[in-house]
Amino acid sequence: MPAKTYRPLSSKPQGKGVWSQFARQWDYQLMILPAIAFLLIFSYIPMWGVMMAFKEYNLFEGFKASPWVGTLHFRMFFESPEFWSIVRNTLCISLLKLAFGFPAPIILALLLNEVKNMLFKRVVQTITYIPHFISWVVVSGLVFSMLAVDNGTVNEVLMKSTLIEEPINWLSIPEYFWGILVSVGVWKEIGFGSIVYLAAIAGIDPALYEAASIDGASRFKQIFTITLPSMSAVITIFLLLGVGNILNAGFEDILLLTKNLNNGILLPYAQTVDTYVYQMGILNQRYSYATAAGLLKSVLSVLLLYIANTIARRMGKASLW
Repeated sequence: MPAKTYRPLSSKPQGKGVWSQFARQWDYQLMILPAIAFLLIFSYIPMWGVMMAFKEYNLFEGFKASPWVGTLHFRMFFESPEFWSIVRNTLCISLLKLAFGFPAPIILALLLNEVKNMLFKRVVQTITYIPHFISWVVVSGLVFSMLAVDNGTVNEVLMKSTLIEEPINWLSIPEYFWGILVSVGVWKEIGFGSIVYLAAIAGIDPALYEAASIDGASRFKQIFTITLPSMSAVITIFLLLGVGNILNAGFEDILLLTKNLNNGILLPYAQTVDTYVYQMGILNQRYSYATAAGLLKSVLSVLLLYIANTIARRMGKASLW
């Protein structure tokens, strides 16, 4: 008996081209149009402004009339007295944020996953999520209040604990600034960053834990043999993004904790590429010079992301492309 052949309900043959697939998914494509328009308007169209880095931009003459100077501003940035201190601050702050800020949400997600009391778990999640939604303006005010010399919470606690004899002006000691900046950043983002990792843990098959328990594996051992390997793809993706942002040491947090770059004591330790671009471009109105510094940072960030992604792909790990 010959095998039956089934024909699609529609008599029209469905095309396999890109435009035919686009037409069949018109409702989905329509939903992402606002996001595409947002990227075009605020990300791609303004990219023509990078040409300013190769010109001596004059606000009154306009973009087209400004003279072409080539790589002059890039050479000036490399030869500036602040260049190496800016590079040092940017890399050190970024690496500290990556070293402490990257594993912190993973550890929090693993700890919350072991909590059996759902009420306590939800309370902890809410408390850790809230700081992400607090403006850095408010957070900086809290930091100044807690670290204040007069009646500051930190100094009061340390003095009553006899750990120090007199109050310390924490935000006037350059050696403490990196630690304060990184600690506040981790506190602010640890809860929100753990959301993705908790979702990844929720997708793990419970049968794996049951089999491991039967084999006698403890909960601590199950974390390293089941939970973390199952999260490896998500962890790798976020690590790649962290490497790509290695030159984004921070802007708003540094700007506010140094009181708009007016703290001369902290500035040699707080000046990063982003704050330097703000100072040169907005405050000093050296638009072309600031654009050159910002463009250099962006190009290096893309290069780092490409290298990290290539290494991850060749090692057989998850990659962005």
